[in-house]
Amino acid sequence: MRILYSHRIQSHDGMSVHLEELVAAFRQLGHEVEVVGPGFYAEAGFGGESRTVALLRRLLPGAAGELAELAYNLPAYRRLRRTCRTFRPDLIYERANLFYLAGAWLARCTGLPYFLEVNSPLAEERSRHGGLKLRALARAAERYTWRQAANAEAGAAGCVLAVTEVLRQRILAAGCTPERVRVVPNGVVLERFCPAPEPAGPRPPVLGFVGFVRDWHGLDAVIRGLAREENPAGLVVVGEGPARAGLEALAASLGVAERVRFTGLVAHEQVPEAVAGFDIALQPRVVEYASPLKIFDYMAAERAIVAPDQPNIREVLEHERTALLFDPARPDAMWEAIARLLGDAALRRRLGAAARAELERRDFTWRGNAGRIVAWAQASSAGTTAHEPA
Repeated sequence: MRILYSHRIQSHDGMSVHLEELVAAFRQLGHEVEVVGPGFYAEAGFGGESRTVALLRRLLPGAAGELAELAYNLPAYRRLRRTCRTFRPDLIYERANLFYLAGAWLARCTGLPYFLEVNSPLAEERSRHGGLKLRALARAAERYTWRQAANAEAGAAGCVLAVTEVLRQRILAAGCTPERVRVVPNGVVLERFCPAPEPAGPRPPVLGFVGFVRDWHGLDAVIRGLAREENPAGLVVVGEGPARAGLEALAASLGVAERVRFTGLVAHEQVPEAVAGFDIALQPRVVEYASPLKIFDYMAAERAIVAPDQPNIREVLEHERTALLFDPARPDAMWEAIARLLGDAALRRRLGAAARAELERRDFTWRGNAGRIVAWAQASSAGTTAHEPA
């Protein structure tokens, strides 16, 4: 299959990991992939955005910037159309981005199958956290792309790929055809994760977290727990972010700075080695619709996981079998789960082994995801005929 991968990713972070791993998996399965995205994507280093994008954000704040995002569809569509004429794809695959309509336009003009990967309800997310100004326009643009992919009357055999069932239900509420909205959670490259050897000698247990460090991730509660509870554990935070300075100050004020270590940015290929050093892997908080990349890394590394007991997490993990899940509404619940694991190495080993086995059984891998997507695309496009782009 020939896959035209369309995106508007601006930085190298979790989004780029998803893009690059899935593209690599498509190619490993023998499919041809042509990626079309912003030229400045290549400028950005890991964990940051390009200088061009940073400048535009300063020059075009608020509604002006959002209108510029919308205007970007004109050159983006021209690039996609040119590539479509030369590459002649069988499938348009697009990572959804707010105000990004180019792939939907191309699908409507060509009749090609249009698969839209949706990782969050972006209009809602940016309204809540990103100061979105043109909210009605953003919601309309987002729903347009969803419906173009997931409604038979839109004129192409397509599909919306939501990362969780929770998110799928939100997309269905927008009027999309249920059988054309499927769930594809995040994944891992399993071969990168080898079972960690037992420590050479006695050492304090290590709590670990991987990810971009934001205030809402709940790491402050972990640090307060280290200071409050009678235990020798330490915390390793693998990542960088705006909350780091405040967390370091908190650890110092509570007298546990020597037990909290921030690694800073770590390249994606180095994450397996970092996670292998954890005894207990933490997901202190998570938004209700997300499919956290770190959960799959923890599972692949056979780590004992502590995570919130909420629907999107229960889609992947099971309390007492593959993780300890805690009530996020109860302040002490997370530390009760951590304390239980700190005192029971056998339980840590059992949960970690079960998590890895569950990941393998359900094939939570990028290669598995790629295979399922291609199978759905082949089935949905059977009997359809594409035509030249206008």
